[in-house]
Amino acid sequence: MALRLGDVAPDFTADSSVGEINFHEYLGDSWGILFSHPADYTPVCTTELGAASKLKEEFDKRNVKMLALSVDGADSHRSWIEDINETQNTTVNFPIIADEDKKVSELYDMIHPNSNESFTVRSVFIIGNDKKIKLIITYPASTGRNFVELLRVIDSLQLTANYSVATPADWKRGEDVVVAPAIKTEDIPSKFPKGFKEIKPYLRTTPQPDL
Repeated sequence: MALRLGDVAPDFTADSSVGEINFHEYLGDSWGILFSHPADYTPVCTTELGAASKLKEEFDKRNVKMLALSVDGADSHRSWIEDINETQNTTVNFPIIADEDKKVSELYDMIHPNSNESFTVRSVFIIGNDKKIKLIITYPASTGRNFVELLRVIDSLQLTANYSVATPADWKRGEDVVVAPAIKTEDIPSKFPKGFKEIKPYLRTTPQPDL
């Protein structure tokens, strides 16, 4: 059965580029991002892992642990990492799961037979500190992911998890947010003392409350 938002992220134990990892133990009290790659030594994946490595400090600031996955073995991962570091001018600083038996790929429905029967698509799972899945994005194997966008999404997810707000289209950290419809207009000042703007009765905005 396909995973859905709000489901507990399935736990697993697997070998990786840094040794055996138990997923839930690895996450601990942190958020997590798990992203799959079709195979080692593939060009788009090489650029993605380079881009992700360069942004690790930004993920760390948000208490998000990174974990990649590929269907090749741990020795292959470690060798590939040398290429990534060289060509992308970075240092891969998070584990890559070795999923040769495709158990994790199948657990997370990362293989889409109508796309490719053997390789994973570019799946992304963002997992909260409650171990529940907060976001799922699936890219085709030919399209590289935008990790800056994934950071933006994490900012929204963490903000809306703690405040009765939503984030509008193209929102970025520091911009106004939308007050949740469940909050009555007369109750907004007590909940959001920075003020608010009523554009329509159902569309009220307020400055980002945690800044």
